[in-house]
Amino acid sequence: MKNTAVVILNWNGQKLLEQFLPSIVLHSGEAVIYVADNASTDESVAFIQKQFPQVKIIQNTGNFGFAQGYNESLKQVHETFLVLVNSDIEVTENWLSPLEKILQQQPKVAIVQPKILDYKDKSKFEYAGAAGGYIDQFGYPFCRGRIFDTVEQDLGQYNDETSIFWASGACFGIRKSVFTQLHGFDTDFFAHQEEIDLCWRAKNLGHEIVYCPESIVYHVGGATLQASNPQKTYLNFRNSLCMLTKNLPLRALFLVLFIRLLLDGLAGLQFLLQGKAAHCWAIVRAHFGFYGLFVTMYRKRGLQQERIYYKINSLVFRYFIVKQRQFNELL
Repeated sequence: MKNTAVVILNWNGQKLLEQFLPSIVLHSGEAVIYVADNASTDESVAFIQKQFPQVKIIQNTGNFGFAQGYNESLKQVHETFLVLVNSDIEVTENWLSPLEKILQQQPKVAIVQPKILDYKDKSKFEYAGAAGGYIDQFGYPFCRGRIFDTVEQDLGQYNDETSIFWASGACFGIRKSVFTQLHGFDTDFFAHQEEIDLCWRAKNLGHEIVYCPESIVYHVGGATLQASNPQKTYLNFRNSLCMLTKNLPLRALFLVLFIRLLLDGLAGLQFLLQGKAAHCWAIVRAHFGFYGLFVTMYRKRGLQQERIYYKINSLVFRYFIVKQRQFNELL
């Protein structure tokens, strides 16, 4: 019996499946492969049934987004280890076994992320995850290999297995028991930053998260929602505030939120000066969206919060003022 499930969430992604599903099928023989379909209206399901009958299809009743889409689908997946993979990921030979090995041999590790490189330039890390993620004191995410929009080349500088704070939703493995314990992703997020929230909640319960450089995948990035889309700006800013409300130590909650709201205001001003008024307005909408969700998010707070949750105090200061643009410069 296979202990690992590879689960690909799909919505109207037939072209992506045609391009990337073959590599997953070819290099994931030790796993059961699922495509979780969010009620696609294209020919995704028919394509899988015809070309890859060995792939199991889970059909959701609507487009539930990333969070609820996975939550609903994974109720029907019973393997011990879950590896969640975006539909725009190309995997490599022997990508899966190093992830499985960590989960099998290190019982304290609940979540593991591979090295994520850029499909369009395979010498570089990819924005969404790179070599593992962290956050600063105010909840701004960054990665080994990516800070804001600065992405490093992969020169082997992050080829060490190490503890990280969050794993990218583009591709990560998690124990099914832990996913169930956490009640999955927060469906109020819909999409974006829900994986950081999931990892933070796992950390709060004492679980460990690890980056595994022996496993390599390539990610297109932005295939479902481009960075230029103001809706992505809205979701990222709103969800980051929601995540802080749920997971910050209570003693730090209101001061950190206040400073973060001010920093968001500066980001909105920068967008405005760049002529990106739609993105500035997206931040305004994100704040009002957060205000409407504040009580809901506060009630979701767990009984314990990780006291030391951040790698550095202010990423904004270090990046824009001190001009530290690479991860190793932050240490």
